[in-house]
Amino acid sequence: MAEDNSGKDEKKKETASELLALAGYKKDRVVVSGIEKTEDFTELAKTQIAEAQLLVDNGELQKAIELLLSLEKKCRLGLDIANLKQTVTAMTLLCRKTGDWDKLNATLLVISKRHQQSKHAISAVVAQGSSWLDETPDKETKVKLLKTLLEVTVGKIYVEGERATLTRQLAAIKEADGDVDGACAAMLEVYVETYGALNKREKIDFILEQIRLCILKKDMVRAYIVSKKVSRKSLDDNEHQDLKLRFYKLMIEYHTAEKDAFELAQDFHSIYQTPCVLEDDGEGTGWRYQLKSCIAFLILSAHSPGQSDMLHRMAADVKLQEDASLGEWRNTVKAFTTPEIIAFPLEDQQALEDQLRSAVPNAEIWEHMRKMSHERTTQHNIRVAAKNYKRIRTTRLAELLGLTTDEIETQLSRLVADGMLMARINRPANIISFKKPVSHEETLSAWASDIASLLTHVEHTCHLINKENMIHKI
Repeated sequence: MAEDNSGKDEKKKETASELLALAGYKKDRVVVSGIEKTEDFTELAKTQIAEAQLLVDNGELQKAIELLLSLEKKCRLGLDIANLKQTVTAMTLLCRKTGDWDKLNATLLVISKRHQQSKHAISAVVAQGSSWLDETPDKETKVKLLKTLLEVTVGKIYVEGERATLTRQLAAIKEADGDVDGACAAMLEVYVETYGALNKREKIDFILEQIRLCILKKDMVRAYIVSKKVSRKSLDDNEHQDLKLRFYKLMIEYHTAEKDAFELAQDFHSIYQTPCVLEDDGEGTGWRYQLKSCIAFLILSAHSPGQSDMLHRMAADVKLQEDASLGEWRNTVKAFTTPEIIAFPLEDQQALEDQLRSAVPNAEIWEHMRKMSHERTTQHNIRVAAKNYKRIRTTRLAELLGLTTDEIETQLSRLVADGMLMARINRPANIISFKKPVSHEETLSAWASDIASLLTHVEHTCHLINKENMIHKI
């Protein structure tokens, strides 16, 4: 019976140890009442680090690393953070002093992959390794060290700031080598908007670099998607004025490639409203240049409620009204905000084309924008005609606008297709009707209203007849 009881006790002990293991308590650690107790390995660390240095002096780097790895394990399991950091940095420092960069990379990976490695240890070696990037003997060695540090930092929140910096350095090297695709791919792997270690300015700066590389790669779709990560409201802070200018200059590149005149007008207007730009009187960078560019692209924009509202706001702009050097631009804005037919070319056509040439360096896109000015002027004139005529002959409208009948039909068709105008062309009769087509429901409603009105008049007439009969006693 005694033997049976002893066997049961042994089973209970084994079961208890198993439960402790399952609960996460390690045999290598000292545990007191369920709380992990820290140990102090200061004296041992001093002794073994000194021994490791002697081994390195004798050319035995591998033995020195193995010695310090055993010390690292004791400090890690004993929760001696101070000596743990000293040990891991000593290991990497020995590799650096010997100039063995491959061994340094391998040691960094070994340290990072140790079981339950302390975040303080990893942060220390990452910071130390990052400081040596500029000391590498060649670019290939630097790239290897960068990739090693990136591998060490992957998935670790406490070094996400360092990871963003390292990624940017790697992307810069790839871009300098002509590998724009590789640089862009490296930057886009970092979702910096989720990083809590970076402040708002650092995040915006990183995202702007992502946008720049996407545009450089000609990946306009990705550039547009990434640009949505930037809050326009955050750019309005005074301390972010330089970032705001960078952002909208990148957006100008994007919208120029997309040939989106209205978005370009909004980009230039946002730059124009920046306080530092309003104080700048420079010829090619000051507020006058931004204002003129905004007006130029606004005129080239398709008519819409937003475009019309912005054009009228620009017409009321104080600086535009008060500056004597902007007289021709005041006249241009006034012409497009007044419901009158405009002659083409415009009085200030040359100034408009010169401004477009300055804002759009690409010759092909500039030619497209120049032709667009004639088209927008024609469309403005057709809208004016639609306000003043219900029906007009095609030849007469062509005469008024100085166009051929084919050009009139083409522009009219575009306006109707874009929903800017309601019109019908009767080609056999050569008549354009600007009357809005009436739906069946509207026709029925109008008929019912007319019938109701008729019956009201009939009832009133009957009442008057009865009144007369009673007065004259008929």
